[in-house]
Amino acid sequence: MSGLTIKIFFHTKYVIIGASAAGINAAKTLRKLDKSSKITIISKDDAVYSRCMLHKVIEGSRNLEAINFVDADFFEKNNIEWIKDADVSNIDIDKKKVLLQDNSSFKFDKLLIASGASSFIPPVKNLREAKGVYSLRNFEDVTAIQDKLKSTKRVVILGAGLVGIDALLGLMVKNIKISVVEMGDRILPLQLDKAASSIYEKLLKEKGIDVFTSVKLEEVVLNKDGFVSKAVLSNSTAIDCDMIIVAAGVRPNVNFIKDSRIKVEKGIVIDKHCKTTVDNIYAAGDVTFTAPIWPIAVKQGMTAAYNMVGINRELNDTFGMKNSMNLFNLPCVSLGNVNIADESYAVDTLEGDRVYQKIVHKDGVIYGALLVGDISYCGVLGYLIKNKVNISNIHKNIFDIDYSDFYNVEEDGQYSYQLR
Repeated sequence: MSGLTIKIFFHTKYVIIGASAAGINAAKTLRKLDKSSKITIISKDDAVYSRCMLHKVIEGSRNLEAINFVDADFFEKNNIEWIKDADVSNIDIDKKKVLLQDNSSFKFDKLLIASGASSFIPPVKNLREAKGVYSLRNFEDVTAIQDKLKSTKRVVILGAGLVGIDALLGLMVKNIKISVVEMGDRILPLQLDKAASSIYEKLLKEKGIDVFTSVKLEEVVLNKDGFVSKAVLSNSTAIDCDMIIVAAGVRPNVNFIKDSRIKVEKGIVIDKHCKTTVDNIYAAGDVTFTAPIWPIAVKQGMTAAYNMVGINRELNDTFGMKNSMNLFNLPCVSLGNVNIADESYAVDTLEGDRVYQKIVHKDGVIYGALLVGDISYCGVLGYLIKNKVNISNIHKNIFDIDYSDFYNVEEDGQYSYQLR
């Protein structure tokens, strides 16, 4: 029996707050690792769905069932208790209890906070109290937007990040006038540089969409019934509108965390094991205010689950700065950091008809890449960036490097793979 490690799980009460990417994948992993302990998920939502696909429901190509990312029998099959439509009011750290607004409570031995985030509505004059203003975060938002669209001819989308562009894609099939307002100097400012962004802005304008960049929403003008009628920008432009969709960022759902022993900054602070500053309490997903994308939430949820059962697992390279999209049949992939201002980094670009490629590198290591149109180089670049491969000894055009450049042929004819 030498060298064999047998791990025995005692009955543990696992409680997870949140039923989205991080929470559900944590529960899956917990059940895989621990077949018998009790798992309880508490969520405000009454359905499990992909928030990334909400715009497809607005568009009309999907319904709630189609964006559900677990099987209908997921909870029953995995013997997971699901408390839905529930508001958490507090976490009693000393008594190890999660308290709900209805005064019920759930004991835990290990707790995962995966409560996500909520849309942020900026403090713009009349915006927060106006009727006809929506976010795109929950299925309830989609239902409200769909209902208002029946009497809507003009929409303003506030924010041109990933969520704003999703909203745009969902609305484009409707017979309405769309205007996009972005305070940055370009659309998708975190994912694209100015050159790549201008390609997509041109496509948007060709589709009749008005794009306003480097401006802020200054005021919302209301009609006599309290509905939005105009969006007034900081450059004095007034846009007629019946609806405003706000995609101006999110704030982590931490209102129920009243004990300062759980450290909260921009989000819940976690270590490389996804543990908070309190033993036996973990956090994952948007509530941690790390990269707000699906794969990172999934990986954090799984990492937390391993550590909750006592198996050491570290959140090493999350490769969080990775996004892809296909807007008007023009694909784009953004890898790593593509907007480095430090002049010590070198930047190589390649441009053509509906094609733009950019590679950011320093001392032989590639730190970021942006591919628009032709994304065939994505796999190679993704590998090089993620593994911090040094390409200094490869004497060829940086846009022509491929996997074969890292193979050596031995005397016996065998290939060996070398990372420099």
